[in-house]
Amino acid sequence: MFHFSNNLEVLSLYIEGDIWKRFSIFQSAETTQRYLKKCYTELKIEGSESKSYDNCYAFMYYLEQGEVFYNQAATSPLSVRPILLFYGLIHLIKACLLTVDPYYPNSTSVLAHGVSTRKRKKRHYKFLHDEIKVQKHGLCTFFSEQLFHVKQLEGEKFSMRDLLYLIVELEEMMQHIFGKPNMLALKYTEYKKWEMPKEIHESYFVDEKRLKELLNSKYPAEIRWNENNLELPTLKNQKIVSPPFRYHLFNQKLYLPAQLHPNMVLPDMIVHYLLLYNLSMISRYETEWWIDLIKTTPNSDYPLIKSFLEITEKKGPFLVEEYIRMKLL
Repeated sequence: MFHFSNNLEVLSLYIEGDIWKRFSIFQSAETTQRYLKKCYTELKIEGSESKSYDNCYAFMYYLEQGEVFYNQAATSPLSVRPILLFYGLIHLIKACLLTVDPYYPNSTSVLAHGVSTRKRKKRHYKFLHDEIKVQKHGLCTFFSEQLFHVKQLEGEKFSMRDLLYLIVELEEMMQHIFGKPNMLALKYTEYKKWEMPKEIHESYFVDEKRLKELLNSKYPAEIRWNENNLELPTLKNQKIVSPPFRYHLFNQKLYLPAQLHPNMVLPDMIVHYLLLYNLSMISRYETEWWIDLIKTTPNSDYPLIKSFLEITEKKGPFLVEEYIRMKLL
């Protein structure tokens, strides 16, 4: 039976009441300055103390403004929600950038969105078939490299279906709509170990040895193997795990893509940014198609878009809070 809405209710109880409370430690300039000084000192940045003083209020205000956008999105009609969520995420990302670059923004080139889309949609347009393209300059390429060391995104094109495929919290809906899952769950065992799903070998067309080699090459940290079980030591201090593994915010399980995917190592924050960019552009400039979609719900675009917006409203701040919190350890 399909229980996606119930999962959202559980998630709301888990996240809604306290996710912004976890940012509250940065409502103090003194605490924020110490935090940024720690970040800059570890990066061996000259004048780390003075730069932390310079940036502490900007950091605080980015978080505060981001929260305002997300709170407004939570009470706004679906028709304008993508715009509010997109700008909310942008402000949170800017706060993250100040933890790694004390001079941000040091040029106007990093202020643009850094992504482009078709200006006019073709007849019989479907969101799942739409594409966006990453530009050379702008926030997208800048934060991808600065925060996640993802380079060479310039000129890359991404389809909406491929990006939605990477949203692990859509796994039930993907199964419901398309008849096959986008993700396969790893079974949690004792001692913080995870058992690989048996069908993964067949899905990836690899044997056990090749699968281990594949995951070792794609996962940026250590994987400890014990036959068909694995342990990810970095998970001891965090909930967010690096791709190709995905952390499901609703049920706190780990997943892998159901099939090998060209973008399977794209970090969640980049995926959410790209999807929200396109949806915000559609909301602003493709009003006729957008409102018609909301009012008539003619195809699978609507439930996927609506569900993604519900997911990103919770997971966007969660991703940022986890990123910021890891620097406190």
